[in-house]
Amino acid sequence: MYAVILALVNLASAQGEAVEVTVPHEPGLQAVHAEWGERRVPFVRDGDRWLTVIGVDLDAEPGAHALVIEQDLGAAGTQRDTGQVIVAAKQFPTTELTVEPGYVELSPENQERAAREAREIDAIYANLTPERYWSEPFEVPVPGTTGGRNFGHRRVFNGQPRNPHSGADLNAGTGTPIQAANRGRVVLAKDLFFSGNAVFLDHGLGVYSVYLHLSEILAEPGQMLEKGEVLGLAGATGRVTGPHLHWGVRVLDARVDPFSLLDLGAD
Repeated sequence: MYAVILALVNLASAQGEAVEVTVPHEPGLQAVHAEWGERRVPFVRDGDRWLTVIGVDLDAEPGAHALVIEQDLGAAGTQRDTGQVIVAAKQFPTTELTVEPGYVELSPENQERAAREAREIDAIYANLTPERYWSEPFEVPVPGTTGGRNFGHRRVFNGQPRNPHSGADLNAGTGTPIQAANRGRVVLAKDLFFSGNAVFLDHGLGVYSVYLHLSEILAEPGQMLEKGEVLGLAGATGRVTGPHLHWGVRVLDARVDPFSLLDLGAD
């Protein structure tokens, strides 16, 4: 066996980041997997290296987290190496919002609907497509936008605390075309109680992007979208205070700042 150098590119320096992990290709190396938390994710061959992406959840405990790399060397056997990802704490502010009472004090019918939709979404995130659909860098779904707001903010709706905001809010007036951040397959395109008109894309390797509160959906489940393809129009559907785009990303079910995807592959 040979010693493999584990290269952590764009190592997460804070909670809520996507991290690209690479291993150099060597003769005889047939497959690579990572064990991160309770998830096992494959690497894909990319020229003279193997790569995958892991996510550091916005609520991950600060400190060192083990990352196991397993390499299939064929006849030479299997090699396992354990490294560490050092997670630094990040301070997220609290946002207080006033919305329609029906989105806070739910009727039994709406409670059942919200729970049913949550189960549907959890099932999507639990699925890990072993291939990578993208080959180019990710881009912001609203062209010309250089930043978002509210990622990780603790939400208080009508005085009642809720889970932290798991996406970035982008300025977008009603009817603004919303583009796919990268190549991916549509795994959900429907109206959701809290999220309004929503589109979910599976980019492979456990990477999902979501586009919420759309005024109109222009994509269908099963459709493969190319980067930059319009998937809907911005709006103010669901639990919102005004028109905008909620752009969210999950990596191995970890809630990460979608803007951290823009750095994947950077030197």
